[in-house]
Amino acid sequence: MNATRAQSELAEPLRNDIRLLGRYLGDVIQACEGKRVFDTIETLRRSAVRFRREGREADGQLMQQLVKQLRSDDPNLVARAFSYFLHLFNIAEDRDQNRRQRARALADAAPAPGTLRQAVQLLHAQGVSAQRIRRLIGEACVMPVLTAHPTEVQRKSTLDAHREIATLIAQRDQPLTSDESAELDSALLGRVDTLWQTRMLRNTRLTVADEIENALSYYRSTFLSAIPRLYGDLSKLLSPEAANPFAAPPPPLEPFLRMGSWIGGDRDGNPNVDAGTLELALLRQATVVFEHYLNEVHALGAEISVTTLLSDASEALRQLADAGGDTSPHRRDEPYRRALIGVYARLAATARALTGRELALRSTVPAEPYPHPQALAQDLAVIAESLTRHHGAPIARLRLAGLQQAVEVFGFHLATLDLRQSSDVHERVLTELFARASQDGRPLRYDLMDEAARVQLLRAELATARPLASPWIVYSEDTTRELAVLRAAAAARARYGRAAVRQTIVSHTETLSDLLEVLVLQKETGLIAPAGAAPGAEDGLMVVPLFETIPDLERGPSIMAAWLDLPEVRERVRLAQGESQEVMLGYSDSNKDGGYLTSNWSLYRAERELVEVFRARHVKLRLFHGRGGSVGRGGGSSFDAILAQPPGTVAGQLRLTEQGEVIQTKYKDAEIGRWHLELLVSAVLEATLAQQPAAARQAEDAHMAHHGLAMDALSAGARRSYRQLVYDTPGFADYFFAATPINEIAGLNIGSRPASRKQGQKIEDLRAIPWGFSWAQCRLMLTGWYGMGSALQAYLEDGADGAPRAKRSRLSQLREMARDWPAFRTLLSNMEMVLAKSDLAIAQRYAMLVPQRGLRERIFGAISDEHARTLAMLKLINQRELLADNPALAASLRERFAYIDPLNYLQIDLLRRHRASQKRSDTTPDPRITPAIHLTINGIAAGLRNSG
Repeated sequence: MNATRAQSELAEPLRNDIRLLGRYLGDVIQACEGKRVFDTIETLRRSAVRFRREGREADGQLMQQLVKQLRSDDPNLVARAFSYFLHLFNIAEDRDQNRRQRARALADAAPAPGTLRQAVQLLHAQGVSAQRIRRLIGEACVMPVLTAHPTEVQRKSTLDAHREIATLIAQRDQPLTSDESAELDSALLGRVDTLWQTRMLRNTRLTVADEIENALSYYRSTFLSAIPRLYGDLSKLLSPEAANPFAAPPPPLEPFLRMGSWIGGDRDGNPNVDAGTLELALLRQATVVFEHYLNEVHALGAEISVTTLLSDASEALRQLADAGGDTSPHRRDEPYRRALIGVYARLAATARALTGRELALRSTVPAEPYPHPQALAQDLAVIAESLTRHHGAPIARLRLAGLQQAVEVFGFHLATLDLRQSSDVHERVLTELFARASQDGRPLRYDLMDEAARVQLLRAELATARPLASPWIVYSEDTTRELAVLRAAAAARARYGRAAVRQTIVSHTETLSDLLEVLVLQKETGLIAPAGAAPGAEDGLMVVPLFETIPDLERGPSIMAAWLDLPEVRERVRLAQGESQEVMLGYSDSNKDGGYLTSNWSLYRAERELVEVFRARHVKLRLFHGRGGSVGRGGGSSFDAILAQPPGTVAGQLRLTEQGEVIQTKYKDAEIGRWHLELLVSAVLEATLAQQPAAARQAEDAHMAHHGLAMDALSAGARRSYRQLVYDTPGFADYFFAATPINEIAGLNIGSRPASRKQGQKIEDLRAIPWGFSWAQCRLMLTGWYGMGSALQAYLEDGADGAPRAKRSRLSQLREMARDWPAFRTLLSNMEMVLAKSDLAIAQRYAMLVPQRGLRERIFGAISDEHARTLAMLKLINQRELLADNPALAASLRERFAYIDPLNYLQIDLLRRHRASQKRSDTTPDPRITPAIHLTINGIAAGLRNSG
């Protein structure tokens, strides 16, 4: 496939990479599939490029005609070709980002926004000392949490090929001889050939075990190396004395940046997650981290060949060496190697004890396991201290310092695994437990109690030491399953350490009793010691409410106030939770419930109110943002989103989900992954320390005073418009299921979780993730803008409070909000990106899949009118064309669209064929059509990058 001449705004090196990869893909297709297939693909590509550049309708008609003529296996080949070009485009674009960052560093230019250097310089300029930053780090929590939500459509084999291609592309930037260049290009062609001949789709649906392994691949490729490096860079910025290479390396920083996971512990709506998956996830995590430590210690043993014939060693180091068990005369004068042989042996014994597997790649002497990660850290510190004292600080910086930091961060558990379950399940379990525990023959009907009675009963149960569940009673499958999960969590904490499982998330938190129920269940399963237990007993998991829908967000602050005011909870917060309490906010369901603007505004208001609730009770608030990749699910720039949070909501505390294809977009490459992690850390530092709290609150209060009523009015109008379309328009569900590939997405093997909570075609039962993903596939991205145009127009015309202000005055206000208020500016910025990726002409073609003409015209007409209205309002407020302030993104999208468009045309035609064959009983469906549809889903998602 010959890559198109890129738009002039694209950087020359990026253009070259795109051309090269496109040419190699074309060569591979021609060699593997023949000239006819190559010519078909190339003709379609050229018509799509001309259509995007020149807008000639004839090219659009030609594209549609070419797609309709595809038969046999050609649809699959065309879908693969355009999908793989978009994969290669992403690789080139990621490489260009790394290249530009490196060029900036080489030029010694001012540090870019979002870098640690820029954040530290900004804070120093505002009088924030390195000691103050270190104090914050000692108290902070920054945690990306990987989840297994079903929008990641690429196989691990494909991602592995991507990494190899990315590595080779990066090597082409180095000075090369002609022979080296030829060899490198040959290797690159081979990797593209491998990619083409690798099956793109999974033959079977992902299991939870598959999801666990997929997530762990990112630790091997990115997190285990990138996170210690990030710590090292921050440590250098905070320790000017580190510029002396012979000075003692700074000690490991407090582990404020850690990784989290839901994979294996998130049961909400996923019947495939149970105690077994929880145990498997933690076992595999421990296995990966021990493999890393063993490899690093083995490498250290090979590298640190220091001899006491030339350098001295500390007494502690000599004792460690003597205790290592190595008696070889060849290493008698090499105490560091002897010490590391002992460390390796103890690590191998620890891995054997915790995983039940032999992970050592070399024979070891008998040794005692480490009782905890701190013991390993102490041995490594002895080695580092001895090296530093005897002129070996540069040696300690090579590998040892990174390993020391890794042990602090990853421990023996690698990542904290959260539990999550719906409050409805907890209620059913306790209803059965209370009923079966009845002593007077009359079952206690917990499910029929009002809220006050429930709270009273649950608090009384927490205060008693006797168990509620009996080992002699056989409970229902649901109850047995839930109790088994919690018991497995208790066993895991005893085995891997308490950091292995820290939180349990309560989905659909609607009442105070929803949270108390989880405390009672923890007491029943050994996670919380019963009343009267000895000090130091198991302190259990933090119960984290998840407020998801608009009503839940509105109730959230009052629920948390009641929760923190309970004496037994307050005691837990003080003793077991470090005076902190986490609250999770859901972006997906609130968006599906109320639309883009109302979801964002409800989240913002809930955060402000939560800050006041927690401040009044002197408890540290940690917000856990349940964000996805698409803007409708909280996607967009994480850096901008963090800085746009209400004052007081970050305060060094931040957890956020990383979901679907966003995980591979951000973290498949160590350099790109490090950059995204750096953005998170920098944003948290700036949001916490760059402004004095009082000044920040004063500025925020001013924004609310001047613009709060306007936002209330905008939110109400947007929600009314959104719900009128989605929930109040007769036939809307029929339109959605016909005009999007939602049913075909549900059949794609991209996750272990069902796409819908119930069988049938009701919007209410559909999960928010495939809901948004479907709108992205048909290029409408409705969840990221619908309702905004009507709300903005109504506000300009009528205002918020009936005050007789002129329309011009209200427009001036909106422009001021977009300029000066980060929350509103970020809201518009994310929406602008979504609108730039939408395409009404293509969406209209999807609408033609709706068989009822009247329904089709009525609903698509409403969507089209709102789209035009939203574009007009955004242009009016921003006073510029779409993406005029971001030419690089605009150029990238223009280039991508020429390769996404044919996939959309092909998907539409395949959907029409597939659905027609399903209705005919006299025709055998073509078994190649469904895989071809799934290939187009893969390609469109790859091209849009943040659609899940």
